[in-house]
Amino acid sequence: MRELYPEIEALNSYRLKVDPVHTLYVEETGNPRGIPVIFLHGGPGSGCNENHRRYFNPGKYRIVIFDQRGCRRSEPAGETENNSTHALIHDIELIRAHLGIDKWLVFGGSWGATLGLLYAQSHPEHVSALILRGAFLARRRDLDWFTGQGVSRIFPDFWREFIGVIPGDERNDLVSAYHARVHGKDAKARKEAAIAWSKWAGRIVTYLLPSVDPYRYEPGDTEKTIHEVLIETHYAKHRYFIAENQILDDVDRLPSVPVKIIHGRRDLTCTLEASWLLRQAITKSELVIVEKGGHLAGEPVMVDALITATDEMAVRLA
Repeated sequence: MRELYPEIEALNSYRLKVDPVHTLYVEETGNPRGIPVIFLHGGPGSGCNENHRRYFNPGKYRIVIFDQRGCRRSEPAGETENNSTHALIHDIELIRAHLGIDKWLVFGGSWGATLGLLYAQSHPEHVSALILRGAFLARRRDLDWFTGQGVSRIFPDFWREFIGVIPGDERNDLVSAYHARVHGKDAKARKEAAIAWSKWAGRIVTYLLPSVDPYRYEPGDTEKTIHEVLIETHYAKHRYFIAENQILDDVDRLPSVPVKIIHGRRDLTCTLEASWLLRQAITKSELVIVEKGGHLAGEPVMVDALITATDEMAVRLA
């Protein structure tokens, strides 16, 4: 079973001003003359970490990583002004131009897969290939799976805690109810709602990890949690700033390049149906179903599948 490549330091890091409000953290790692790849993190709202560099052979790839608007090292943290899917696509193009890259492999998981597909549809001429993990199509039914009658039927005990902070008359639209609290002026309500949202999401995403006890799961740094949930509820409230079923409706806009789709069969955050539909819609795509895999890229079986994909793609793109 393949493992992450050894730890590696960033060759260069940048603070890139993308508009009057936002400044992004961008870094390069690996071979400056290697195959360019852009890593798109999930969330929206989470950010990148040092392990994300390690999914690529550093001798063969020029690895570009950045924290999306309002995320982790990008500033201002948790900022939702001028923060939309269109703006993020603009940022990816700005980074590409800034680094002098013509075409790059787009690698994204979960929300990162959503963003990668939308970027590839907007700028197909600059995409050499796609690797997508745990695809999220950002349709109403995908959001309802998370905040409605979907995964709640598998975790009814955790669901009860999740809805417990919202009055009964507001539970018919949990996204709006949570958005109102997290973005409101009441600091106590904001903290309570952000922790509850993060706890619900965290329990679902980590349920396969033997090191995590879902009954004792608690989010970490409170300020960081609030920033993440600010952005996540902002995007959810605005239906990710795209039309219903936009990704599948615009599938013909994707470039004719290699597309590798990887999905854990046990993924309860983003269901396998999304990747299955992508495989049917994208003629030249390949779907790898990881039988014992869940949603997280860091699960050993998912690491194996993703490293296999990036190694194989390096050969194809060499």
